[in-house]
Amino acid sequence: MKILRWNELDEQGRAQALARPVLNRNEQQRAQVAAIIRQVRAQGDAALLALSRQYDPCPPQQLQVPADELAAAPEQIEPEVRQAMENAIERIRAFHQAQMPADIRVETAPGVVCEKISRPIQRVGLYVPAGTAPLPSTAIMLAVPAAIAGCPLKVLCTPPGPDGQADRHVLAAAALCGIDRVFVTGGAQAVAAMAYGTESVPKVDKIYGPGNSWVTEAKQQVALDADGAAADMPAGPSEVLVVADGSAPARFAAIDLLSQAEHGSDSQALLLTDDAAFAEAVAMEVEALLQQLPRAEITRQALRHSRILVADSRETMQAVSNAYASEHLILQLREPRAFLQGVTAAGSVFIGPWTPEALGDYCSGTNHVLPTYGYARNHSGLSVDAFLTRITVQEASEQGLQAIGPDAETLAGVEGLDAHRLAATLRLQALKGEPA
Repeated sequence: MKILRWNELDEQGRAQALARPVLNRNEQQRAQVAAIIRQVRAQGDAALLALSRQYDPCPPQQLQVPADELAAAPEQIEPEVRQAMENAIERIRAFHQAQMPADIRVETAPGVVCEKISRPIQRVGLYVPAGTAPLPSTAIMLAVPAAIAGCPLKVLCTPPGPDGQADRHVLAAAALCGIDRVFVTGGAQAVAAMAYGTESVPKVDKIYGPGNSWVTEAKQQVALDADGAAADMPAGPSEVLVVADGSAPARFAAIDLLSQAEHGSDSQALLLTDDAAFAEAVAMEVEALLQQLPRAEITRQALRHSRILVADSRETMQAVSNAYASEHLILQLREPRAFLQGVTAAGSVFIGPWTPEALGDYCSGTNHVLPTYGYARNHSGLSVDAFLTRITVQEASEQGLQAIGPDAETLAGVEGLDAHRLAATLRLQALKGEPA
């Protein structure tokens, strides 16, 4: 990994040091995704099967996983894997259950009550990618908060594997989380199917889950269409920033970098430290550990745009961390909680040498569906809130209208909206017994 000294870089050099891999999205891809969406809208299930034959190594024989096959899926996986899944689901459920917002009721004036109440989004679509590796953990991360929110319809789409089937571990995770409708379709066509519906795939109101650039582009396009479906958050390649000092084991920092880099060739792993000797030690450990990884070639490609940054102070490290706004932020520092106080932009934070990112990815209880590509500056990770709508309610009694109606009259008059003004005036006159 390339080592850069932050205080020796000019403004352009610093921007390049924090630059993400360029997203593989362009006008040609946008046009292709739009064509896929049109094809699915026009041809439904037939388009899904045709596109699978075009893009997947082995297309599925049928789109929907049979109900009995889905129900039996947990029995078809290794007992220790099922137990680990059940343990993870329990912790994730506990943490997300605590996120359910309480309803609010406030009397803002005598006789005027304002409320905020929660309702589940009625139809949600969960996308679980496969890519170079199936992700049953993502099925859990999506399905658990959807269930806690009480969403009545939960549809899950996942691409076919080399055998034309949905991954058995993804199916097991879906079944354990109470998902009862799974479809074997992926890519932009799966997003289109959930956004607009087909003969088999129900139309949903919002789509959740990570994916490649085609999936991301499709989510953006359907979210801009009033007839489509909303999307959970913007997404790019996965990333990590490890902030560490000489107190941290170099091997721990190195394997945290590698565990992110192995996600894919466009992933990014950065180390930020104020200890030059530690930086050299981590670089050596990265190379040594890399030799042991089965996904070494993919990981090595990711390391080409990964870097080690050496800062001159803790304050500089804090500023660089917030400027990068990482999806995953690992703090291996002598006083990590003090550093955390200054963190203003991060998807999920991992504190101390005994908290690898893998815990959050799988089983600590937090959600691993997180904003990437700098979107942590203005987006949060997936939570129960994302599966809810929050509705405001107001009710005024006669006393309440008398108390605040004149303010409505005055402000509507300022804006020149006479019907708004009269809506209050006519009622106030009625209360006084005055003729309309």
